[in-house]
Amino acid sequence: MAEKFADLTLVVGHAHNDHNLHHNPDMNAERIYMDYNATTPMEPEVIQVISEALHEAWGNPSSNYITGARAKAIINQSRQNVARMVGGKAEDIVFTSGGTEANNLVLHTAVEHFRKSRSAAEHSEGRQNGCTGLPHIVTSNVEHDSIRLTAKHLEAAGKADVTCVPVSKVTARVEVEDIIAAVRPNTCLVSVMLANNETGVVMPIPEICQRVKSLNKQNERLRILLHTDAAQALGKIPVDVQELGVDYLTIVGHKFYAPRAGALYVNGPGTKTPLYPMLFGGGQERNFRPGTENTPMIAGLGKAAELVTANLSSYQSHMLMIKAYLEERLQDVFRDKIRFNSHYPGSDVLPNTCNVSILGPVLQGWRVLSNCRRLLASVGAACHSASGHRPSHILLSCGVPTEVAANALRLSVGRGTTKEDVDAVVEDLRETVELLTKMN
Repeated sequence: MAEKFADLTLVVGHAHNDHNLHHNPDMNAERIYMDYNATTPMEPEVIQVISEALHEAWGNPSSNYITGARAKAIINQSRQNVARMVGGKAEDIVFTSGGTEANNLVLHTAVEHFRKSRSAAEHSEGRQNGCTGLPHIVTSNVEHDSIRLTAKHLEAAGKADVTCVPVSKVTARVEVEDIIAAVRPNTCLVSVMLANNETGVVMPIPEICQRVKSLNKQNERLRILLHTDAAQALGKIPVDVQELGVDYLTIVGHKFYAPRAGALYVNGPGTKTPLYPMLFGGGQERNFRPGTENTPMIAGLGKAAELVTANLSSYQSHMLMIKAYLEERLQDVFRDKIRFNSHYPGSDVLPNTCNVSILGPVLQGWRVLSNCRRLLASVGAACHSASGHRPSHILLSCGVPTEVAANALRLSVGRGTTKEDVDAVVEDLRETVELLTKMN
């Protein structure tokens, strides 16, 4: 099945049309996209609702006239759709510009809540409830930079202490016992991603939440808040906030065929669960995230969420089948010269993510990709591409040897990736490896 696009300048999947522009004009072969963990194209239905909102709901959602009322209705419907996708309530969804803002909002809230709650306790009781020192955040060492660097900034500014719990070099997961061992009396937040963007490994979030909630019940101290960044998991595996047990969950549209908009699930924002704004303005989003709403992008996010709710099972099974075929073909062609960096005993992995290294002294990931005629992929997280040709710190943290990590390719398939695409990509890699080996 071919991917469907509207005037994109990048060929995604095995699409056939006369308007495709190639990544490299000197390479006439049609390009095949396998970087869906970096970003996804928008579904045609998503583009359609965005277009309709641009034409018919351009009014300010806070106004009373018809175009504003239409905008408000679209936002309300989208809020319901996004909430349904993650098993929450409409009032639990706060729209943001994207995942980075949502993640920053959670860390900012946790630190602010700790400060205000401790101050209130000291004032009313004349004691500190055992919560001395700076607010303490527990996270993992394989988080997205919007968690890692925000935590680092808070620490450098003297506003928080941070513990980055290392993942197991056997399972590539952060282990529950290691998270619990890192908790202190002044811990205010545990934030662990639901699935890693490079290895695809799914983290044990329900078990972590269950254990932390037990600690919250047992000890007389400030509540430890629970957050997961679900950017890579949504649209690939079932995500239900009730089953996970989180207080906050980050939603990123452009990972599930929506536009570059996002949302934050908060379990009862401002009532059951604290949420402190970072921006101040006109009162939109119940003052949690003011600013005139971006109606078209919110409409697209809502439509994409609706599609996930309706079709997740078929999306998941298709990606799983295509990934299995991809790994089988790679194994057949490269045999003992290949290592899968997304295979870990006892760990579940996203159905679309294959992280693989083709072993050889001149087969570094960046070099292989720059010589491929057809494959469009990455060596890791797109936001880390500015770091040059260094091996991924994520893979190194998971126990992958340096020389293997240097050769890593992250191949992530999509809803429309076909077996024909896989055959073409594997042949492209075979030819490229042969070329580079001969040149050496």
